[in-house]
Amino acid sequence: MTAKSRRKPAITISRTEHERLLALATALAERNAELSEIMFTELDRARVVADGSVGDAVVRIGSQVTYQPDADTPRTVTLVYPGDADIDQGKISVVTPVGIALIGLSTGQSISWTARDGRKHELIVIEVRQPTEAALP
Repeated sequence: MTAKSRRKPAITISRTEHERLLALATALAERNAELSEIMFTELDRARVVADGSVGDAVVRIGSQVTYQPDADTPRTVTLVYPGDADIDQGKISVVTPVGIALIGLSTGQSISWTARDGRKHELIVIEVRQPTEAALP
């Protein structure tokens, strides 16, 4: 076998966030069945924990994440729900290919993902910063 086969890294998602993401994946199914299926697959394999039990090093909605795509320059983004996405402000939606790849990962983990153009990429999470309580919706 020439292609290396890698297991996806373990991911952790809070119960409330998991429920909201399942609803988003369901709503997305009509507009983009393929992306919806990828999101369902990620949510199915997630370790779902109580809302207050997600560690600070885990990417969740509202997290500011620095990641390195492929062997490129690191990027810093904030992972948000679709209505809050604004690429000019570095806010990326969780219902994008890279957003789905990032959710639930921890600092130091890497994952392979497929962009909208069909190309395969790999990213590694370098740093995760959580919002302050005052910044939460």
